[in-house]
Amino acid sequence: MNTYFVLIIGLLLLLLIAAVAVSFHVTWRLTHPVRKLVNTDPRDFGIEQVESIVFSSRETTISLAGWYLSAEKNGKVSNGRTVVFAHGYSQNRLEPHLPALSLAARLVHAGFDVLMFDFRNAGESSDALTTIGLREQQDLRGAIDFAAAKKPEHTLGLVGFSMGAATSLMVGGVDERITAIVADSPFYSLREYLVENLPQWTGLPRFPFNWLILTLCPILLGANPRDVNPYQAVKQANKPILFIHGTGDTTIPMVNSERLFELTQDKDSEIWIVPRAGHVRSYPLVPEEYEKRVVAFLEKGMGKGK
Repeated sequence: MNTYFVLIIGLLLLLLIAAVAVSFHVTWRLTHPVRKLVNTDPRDFGIEQVESIVFSSRETTISLAGWYLSAEKNGKVSNGRTVVFAHGYSQNRLEPHLPALSLAARLVHAGFDVLMFDFRNAGESSDALTTIGLREQQDLRGAIDFAAAKKPEHTLGLVGFSMGAATSLMVGGVDERITAIVADSPFYSLREYLVENLPQWTGLPRFPFNWLILTLCPILLGANPRDVNPYQAVKQANKPILFIHGTGDTTIPMVNSERLFELTQDKDSEIWIVPRAGHVRSYPLVPEEYEKRVVAFLEKGMGKGK
């Protein structure tokens, strides 16, 4: 009987160790997504003058790479506004499914300067842990610092996609330099989102892996989803926010944007629900309407320079 009991306990311990090992491996993979190459030329989208830039995250050991697209240098009349793009999880500045360069070209032609960059562990930026909006906030602050120093007379806005949208809300919502935010397909709360959707990311059963991944691994990696809460920043943001979300989004359901919009404080905030659009697929589905809405929102929300 004692031998049988010891065997059972040993088997349970082995299963627990295996579950912890699998959970850590999956978490490591999620926080180290495979980089995508920056392999598209802005000139393919009619942007002839491109400044390649490198600047520091607010975490000064992290170097970030990107492009600065000047309206004036591309033959357009500057409107005194600079927009910083923030890309999604496992993407880079290109956000190729849009593609982001197409939207950037439209904004440049409308008179905006555009800063596009790669978050840590993406594109041509420094190796680091991908934290789905936690430490990426320091990267976006570094990009805002760069844009503010580059054109001090310009007003600043943010356009973010998915993880970049959530990060834009958390940073732009409390940064007084940011005058308006466009958030395309953000999540409401990272932990809440992962509790519901983690099995879709990992392919693992909800029990016991949700608990292991969301409880043990944040301790080991020093990055806790509990600290990534766009809704808290939205409640504090005294500036206009445009939420864009597709009804066909199965990655981050549109209810996330609907809940966030309910928390907005500025009367000029808007929400645009796009029928049939998937995750961050509103622009490729209806590019002209997307451009019209975003340009009109940014021109109104960002003012005309300082």
